[in-house]
Amino acid sequence: MATTTVSADQLLASIGQQRAFSLASPASQQRLLQGARLVQATAGEVIAAPQAQQAHLHLVLQGQVRLEDVDHDIRIDLRPGELFGYGTRASAQGSAWSAMADSDAVLARWEPASIDQLLNTHPAVAFFLGHRPASPNAATQVAVQAPGATVPGGTGGSPLNLMTTPVKALVKRTPITLPPDTSIQQTAQTMRDHRVSSALLVERGHLFGLITDRDLRNRVVAEGLDIQRPVHDIATLAPLTVDVADPAFDAMLLMAKHNIHHVPVMDGTRVAGMLTATDLSEQHSTSAVFLAGEIHKQTSVEGLQAVSSKVKLLQQNLALAGASAYNTGHILTAITDAITVRLLQLAEARLGPPPVDYVWVAAGSQARNEQTAKSDQDNCMVLDDAYDPERHGAYFSELARWVCNGLDACGYVHCPGEMMAMTDTWRQPRQRWLQYFDQWTGKPEPKALMLTCVFFDLRAIHGQTKLLDELRTEVARRTKNNSIFLAYMVSNALMHQPPLSMFGNISVNRSGDHPGTIDLKHNGIVPIVDLARVYALAGGLAAVNTDDRLAASAKSREISPQSARDLRDALEFMASLRIAHQVRQTLAGVPADNHLSLDELSNFERAHLKDAFQVIKGLQAVLGQRYQSSRF
Repeated sequence: MATTTVSADQLLASIGQQRAFSLASPASQQRLLQGARLVQATAGEVIAAPQAQQAHLHLVLQGQVRLEDVDHDIRIDLRPGELFGYGTRASAQGSAWSAMADSDAVLARWEPASIDQLLNTHPAVAFFLGHRPASPNAATQVAVQAPGATVPGGTGGSPLNLMTTPVKALVKRTPITLPPDTSIQQTAQTMRDHRVSSALLVERGHLFGLITDRDLRNRVVAEGLDIQRPVHDIATLAPLTVDVADPAFDAMLLMAKHNIHHVPVMDGTRVAGMLTATDLSEQHSTSAVFLAGEIHKQTSVEGLQAVSSKVKLLQQNLALAGASAYNTGHILTAITDAITVRLLQLAEARLGPPPVDYVWVAAGSQARNEQTAKSDQDNCMVLDDAYDPERHGAYFSELARWVCNGLDACGYVHCPGEMMAMTDTWRQPRQRWLQYFDQWTGKPEPKALMLTCVFFDLRAIHGQTKLLDELRTEVARRTKNNSIFLAYMVSNALMHQPPLSMFGNISVNRSGDHPGTIDLKHNGIVPIVDLARVYALAGGLAAVNTDDRLAASAKSREISPQSARDLRDALEFMASLRIAHQVRQTLAGVPADNHLSLDELSNFERAHLKDAFQVIKGLQAVLGQRYQSSRF
């Protein structure tokens, strides 16, 4: 084998020319030089076997290297200047890829610690480098991938896409099942022998319960419980489940929302397996599961504040891994829900149990599962009708104030219009809420219409959900086919117009704080949200999410299926543009906003944005004509 001919100066030059490493400071590039080990490989020599794919990061300096995924019959040729191994997309697939020299080659090799140090010092490097393998503190590590970047082993999306992959593809083994009357000791021994962290309790072929390592630790050892008692005494009975055909995304979201790490997988009524957070750990989106878990461990507002600071990075991860805006909204909102629930739990621990039943309710974008990393808070409380202001008012006032201030500290700023549970007006018994809606629908003046738009988008977060369910059912009954009220709602919705000139071209802001931009939220997304809300109210539909409302409205014939598809596509496109815009701002260290410059878009994207605005404008006109006469 010939002697390596790459000098230190040549290696430093190669490091500086590599796109990811070029973002590092000269001092960091010098540290990379010092930490590099030069490796020579002859043609046909294996550089990294599948099992060793994550052991090192390699930079090709001379020659050509071939990456192969034999399981999927994929081959990728790498040339000088390209990376593979630790931290790249191929490493996320673990044992799938091997690297072999196609010709005599020279490479620089780094230990993972060197790359971790680089990413910690220069987070922007991750924008081009790609995936960071999961680690014990994965909740605080979120990787990003440049849109359209060519990555070994992928096409810019997740290596195994959560949005399209069925749960059954992630089930790795036959589930360990036991009868419910098995002793605790025998259950622990069985789990140990099979090296599993959970087991399912099954009786006559039907799922009865779930037992985990955590249950054995917290409910048995910590409590000094008799280990000869039947395991069903400490198991989680009737656990939440997913179906084999469900998207893996649904399982991830279920875990994040409920802070659970084990979900039984069902095939109809038959137990098919067990899915754990570890099974999902190679997916970028699953950092939401770990983040939700970290949230539920916190015992102070300061702790929650530290965890919530990772939400912007989570949004980067999702957007740049190819997640849809629809799914991104659901994941980010699940984190907001988790923070809210934890704050309420901490508040009740401070103040004692609530004197009467209540439900904490999200309004606005949180209720619709459409949040981004830049969101304020809209919330309210529905109290049981047994509420007495004299006896109970101080408790709920303090609870709401503490939770709203906690949300503000976590980045969900106070609503400028004070539409929050800490405001006395929005913390009322169920009967008072019915009176509010009666007033708003009976006298639809401008303020009432504005409040209606916020508070018709409601979703229970914590507490007695039946209080909101009863309220929503009654309100839906009163608004369905109420043509006069709906006409006013349409008139209010038409106040948000897409920015099109009289000649049909996109018109940017000429003045104000953001000249030369368009407001994607208020002039693009909000008009669709308003249209979908009217369709849902007209049809008495229960859906709250905008995309779901449009789908349900098409089925109920409130809107044609084709028009619903057009609006849903327009919503997804503009919401994705908004998220990508905010990700670019965050990476540049600039506060995220909704004001997009057309210079950020390709000609292709501009054309599609113009089409989206025209779809909105056309359907606004149709709805306006439908209800025009009802206002008189």
